[in-house]
Amino acid sequence: MPIQVPEALVASLVDCHGAAGRAWADGLPALAEELAERWEVRIDGPPAHGVVGLVLPARRVDGTGAVLKLQPVDEETAGEPLALRAWSGRGAVRLLDHDPATGSMLLERLDPARDLLTVPDDRAATGVLAELLAELTAHQAPPGVRTLAEVADGMLATVPAARAALAREADRRLLADLTAALREVRPEPGDRLLHWDLHHGNVLAPPAPDARASWLAIDPKPLAGDPGFELLPALRNRWSDLTATGDLPRALRLRFDLMVDRLALDRARAVRWTLARVLQNVLWDVEDGEEHVDATQRAVAEALLGR
Repeated sequence: MPIQVPEALVASLVDCHGAAGRAWADGLPALAEELAERWEVRIDGPPAHGVVGLVLPARRVDGTGAVLKLQPVDEETAGEPLALRAWSGRGAVRLLDHDPATGSMLLERLDPARDLLTVPDDRAATGVLAELLAELTAHQAPPGVRTLAEVADGMLATVPAARAALAREADRRLLADLTAALREVRPEPGDRLLHWDLHHGNVLAPPAPDARASWLAIDPKPLAGDPGFELLPALRNRWSDLTATGDLPRALRLRFDLMVDRLALDRARAVRWTLARVLQNVLWDVEDGEEHVDATQRAVAEALLGR
């Protein structure tokens, strides 16, 4: 039976890539069949998807589980196979094969029903995530991975337009504070291999006890840079656990400090890189037409600024 591409994925691809996204979606069934034959796997479950990627559970000739991941190659996805090869299964899902022409990958299969969102204890879950970040960022980024320096310069170039688009003076003042934080750390962008999107939902367990790890990271958007730029996704995930404490700023700072301690980061520098990451999200929101700073972004920034 031909692969059925989820309509939600088609809509997302069109939203992200326009006509090229539609063409990519139309070609996915044939691409999946071609790669399954080449890599000698059979599809053995329903498709899943992310924003732009189709994920197909598969079975190898020897009976072991695998996953076909098919996604367009762009500046965010191009470095994924490079990073997975560099990590070589240490802290991250293992890359089994890769098709450079299409960016498609064959990955080891993890358990999609067991991520860090299913761990009841918030602090324990965040501790696991911090340990993974420490392991992943211990590696120097390989050649060919996009750099945080490039990303930072692009952000700074768009700040004036974002300031003009924000409707409230309070938001413009916060934008200025975030920009100042980025300018302070921009001269030393770092050279570690960053995941860039490691939150609780992007950490999965193996399907059975694994001698090398209990939890593994998936879906990196690699950068070469400072590990302090890695912390914001984990701060913004499991938000209800933070608000349930009754003291959101304190809960945010405790989670932040847990990660800083586990990664052995300089706290002041990590604060500035995290504020820079908030800036990135604000700039993306403005690009999408927003005129106000999102309340979650503001809460994180103000907690770290001590307000």
